[in-house]
Amino acid sequence: MSLLKKKAGRDDRYYYASQWQLMYQKFRKHKLAMASAVLLMIFYLCALLGNFIAPQGTEQFSGEYVNCGPTPVHLFHEGKWEGPFVYGLKRERDPETYMNIFTEDTEAIYHIRFFAQGEKGGEYKILGLIPCNLHLFQAEGDGQVFLFGTDSMGRDLFSRVLLGAQISLFIPVVGMLMTVALGLLIGSLAGYFGGWVDMVIQRAIEVVRSFPNVPLWMALSAALPPTLKPAQVFMLMTVILSLISWPNLARTVRSQFFAIKQEDFIMAARISGAPASAIVIRHMIPSFLSYIIINMTLTIPQLIVGETTLSFLGLGLRSPATSWGVLLQETNQLETIMFYGWKLIPMLFVFLAVLAFNFLGDGLRDAADPYK
Repeated sequence: MSLLKKKAGRDDRYYYASQWQLMYQKFRKHKLAMASAVLLMIFYLCALLGNFIAPQGTEQFSGEYVNCGPTPVHLFHEGKWEGPFVYGLKRERDPETYMNIFTEDTEAIYHIRFFAQGEKGGEYKILGLIPCNLHLFQAEGDGQVFLFGTDSMGRDLFSRVLLGAQISLFIPVVGMLMTVALGLLIGSLAGYFGGWVDMVIQRAIEVVRSFPNVPLWMALSAALPPTLKPAQVFMLMTVILSLISWPNLARTVRSQFFAIKQEDFIMAARISGAPASAIVIRHMIPSFLSYIIINMTLTIPQLIVGETTLSFLGLGLRSPATSWGVLLQETNQLETIMFYGWKLIPMLFVFLAVLAFNFLGDGLRDAADPYK
């Protein structure tokens, strides 16, 4: 009898569940989407805490460790437990290629300290307000921890990947919000009023869609003055990416409005004297809000690739600003890829972030139809 009651209770919860509850229940069954959501949460958390996790700041570099490969972290020295430590680095020059070669000096041991005070140049501000110089880990003394190696200026690539994520992950979010706002506004006007308003908007959409994305990005970015500060370039890049990405959403919103504006609940709102803005915001947009959320998750990876492409081509953010695209600028030569393969590590993070957002979007798209 108790089993029957439990089963009936589960059935009742299913049939009386809201649309969002049904979406969440089905989304949880999508393993790839759940794993992607967890991965993205880790990425964004690391980006927010990037200044704390990174052992070096953006202004720190060392000419002694130019193009140094990743330094392994050890726990045992000659069979004896030492805790996490790194060996010293000896620099030699290859007689054939004249390139620097770094080898471990097993006579010099530098233990890794956690929650350590950083050196000069490692200062940062928590939330841009509170000065701080505390880092998650650093090697003691003259030791160096380069988990991802260094670049051509001797800067720690691991630190720059973390700090670059603050731009490469948050520019697309801001751009996505602007894209959704533009798409909803313009698509709503076209779908609700129709007529000549719809005709003008459709022609504008066709004009914007007719331009190839990359050349248009390059043309707009090339118009940015080189004297702008990184924060100003950040905002202008966000605007550029948003101005190009809104047509697809606007066209979809327009078609949704045409489909539902003759529904009974919309006609009832009109008869009751509700203004057009209230009908659109309170009735029409919420009726396909699940699609908008899905579109948001699928827009972000496009903007991540867009920012990375512009910065890689030197038309987006420039040093001293840091993003994943800026870090990949050093990989535009075959020699770099052959001898300094660790400089491709930022590409791995771009790949994982884009793939995770796509899987998340697929999971939300499947969950948007919970009765399927």
